[in-house]
Amino acid sequence: MTTLNDHWFTEIFQDQGTAFSLQVKKKLHEEQTPFQKLDIYETETFGNLMVLDGCVMLTTRDNFLYHEMMTHPALFTHKNPKKVVIVGGGDCGTLKEVLKHPDVEEAWQVEIDERVTRMSEEYFPELCESNNDPRANFFFGDGIQWMREVDPGSIDILIIDSTDPVGPAEGLFALDFYRDAMLALGEGGIIVQQSESPLLHTNTIIKDIHEDMRKAGFDHVQTLPFPQPVYPTGWWSCTMASKDNPIKYFREDDANNRPFVTRYYNVGTHHGALAMPQFMIDALKDEVRPGEG
Repeated sequence: MTTLNDHWFTEIFQDQGTAFSLQVKKKLHEEQTPFQKLDIYETETFGNLMVLDGCVMLTTRDNFLYHEMMTHPALFTHKNPKKVVIVGGGDCGTLKEVLKHPDVEEAWQVEIDERVTRMSEEYFPELCESNNDPRANFFFGDGIQWMREVDPGSIDILIIDSTDPVGPAEGLFALDFYRDAMLALGEGGIIVQQSESPLLHTNTIIKDIHEDMRKAGFDHVQTLPFPQPVYPTGWWSCTMASKDNPIKYFREDDANNRPFVTRYYNVGTHHGALAMPQFMIDALKDEVRPGEG
């Protein structure tokens, strides 16, 4: 057994008996924001690393996996997305991917902690290169309250790019929030929620998301697993739901002919993510309907 020294950052998942470590060169930044502890490190092999309250948020090397899968499946599933709202997403990576779509006319990033965005601009500038796009809008404040006050039917896609369902993000995983989202979304509207690890959370967090989204009125719910090396188990997911239309179908020709570069997302990875593993189908059998999974 190798003992790790002070040159490693380690996130310990105590309740699961596992940990994840990255070798670091130095700490670049440390502060206590009004909402959370924010640390940034330079690592040996994964570029810069952002940590919130001791939990890995992103690295330079692998964040594209998460950001692409949180955005492109939904944007290519909606028939004509014009207005996209991101709740959370302070690192701006999801916003950057949304704004790659030329038909998007308006994108909002609604983030409670402005310091996350400001530190991303300094230490992850490649994620913030679209922040000055004229279609980009920023609101720093409570996303739950913002959603209660938005005009009904005014949003095409809502992306909940949140931290784990504790602390400031806990209310973003709640039935009341999904009901507000249902009212805010227009015809054909789609909601996307980051939904943790399939291996660790299918029977808990993911199952609750399916149940609450259906209670809120979303008739079509689908969890899409994808790899994410720096998150617990190295395997992550988002859960996508639609007000009206089955989400197993998407605009394949448009996805194939996308006028922008991706590093993970393509038509094949989209199809693959729609195919849930059998253990997930079994665990969600009361929530999964024919044609989903």
